[in-house]
Amino acid sequence: MAQLPFNRAARAGGEQRNIDAAIEHGHLAADGPFTNECSAWLADRLGSPVLLVHSCTAALEMAAILGGIGPGDEVIMPSYTFVSTANAFVTKGATPVFVDIDESTLNIDVEAAERAITKRTKAIVPVHYAGVGCAMAEICELATSRDVLVIEDAAQGLLASVDGQPLGTSGVLGALSFHETKNVTCGEGGALIVNDQDLMERAEIIREKGTDRSKFFRGQTDKYTWVDVGSSYAMSELGAAFLAAQLNAADHLTRRRLAIWDEYHAAFADLEASNALRRPIVPEACTHNAHMYYLLCNDEAQRDGLIRHLGERGIGAVFHYIPLHSSPAGLRYGRVKGVLPVTEELSKRLVRLPLWPDLNDAEVARVIREVRAFNLKPSGVVAL
Repeated sequence: MAQLPFNRAARAGGEQRNIDAAIEHGHLAADGPFTNECSAWLADRLGSPVLLVHSCTAALEMAAILGGIGPGDEVIMPSYTFVSTANAFVTKGATPVFVDIDESTLNIDVEAAERAITKRTKAIVPVHYAGVGCAMAEICELATSRDVLVIEDAAQGLLASVDGQPLGTSGVLGALSFHETKNVTCGEGGALIVNDQDLMERAEIIREKGTDRSKFFRGQTDKYTWVDVGSSYAMSELGAAFLAAQLNAADHLTRRRLAIWDEYHAAFADLEASNALRRPIVPEACTHNAHMYYLLCNDEAQRDGLIRHLGERGIGAVFHYIPLHSSPAGLRYGRVKGVLPVTEELSKRLVRLPLWPDLNDAEVARVIREVRAFNLKPSGVVAL
């Protein structure tokens, strides 16, 4: 039986043509025509200017610098997230403060974030899990009342929104990912969303190794020099060439992902009704982008058994994050506010199913059939 991987990056069709054009043009470093095209596309869809960077990690690191975050500062974030969310601030000397997640969405628990605020808190970093938006109105209201920044980790959030606002555009800064596993990809890549226009000039400088090179190429200065801290954060023109083709097909790719997500969701409704598992919850205020489809099993043994069962039948299914607060680096560099029962419980029960645009109907049906064949046993109550 053919192997069905957990993820396979889709090809939009114009990637090779764009790469050949970039090579022919002779501009392979950052900020050529394809970088400009991608930046314009994103700015139009998001309503905020963006800077293409080599990864979402780079975008978060830039956000930390722009936010003035350094030694002695604390940054509140969910423990259930990727390591880059914390690393970006740890590398600047700050302490990540890990809080629990909401059991319905697996996004940051706003009340837990509020309890974690101290006089050292500099920022709150909501992470939009699975392309489902956090409660941004509440988070921004809390941040304003306590005079802290909101920096959105919207790595999984392109073309998703909450209350009609694109993910990544509610806070002062936002970060997107174009990693191979994301809905739109160039292998490795990201973007910094700059929602505060006063930060844009410095953001360009930080991205260009601390120089005013961007102003030089716009003819705003007759030479460029080192003026601030920074690093080599820009995306290459080859990466932007690949990404441009993907962005031009983004709506099509998202529609196909949503169709697969909906098919999974309908297929497992009866299992949820019998308390055999729990499906994802998307609040009314959220328009999601079908970044992933996950199931919450009743316990860790059931989750591991389902992953093993699917793997033996050639289907790649995986769990997700190991909570950061219990990781070796999390214990060393961060701290925990209170207990995190939802994070600790749900991280042991979650399994992600294959979801990529080129999955055909027969392959989706095969995944559904094999999940149901595992004979998930109902329990009393799935939710915490």
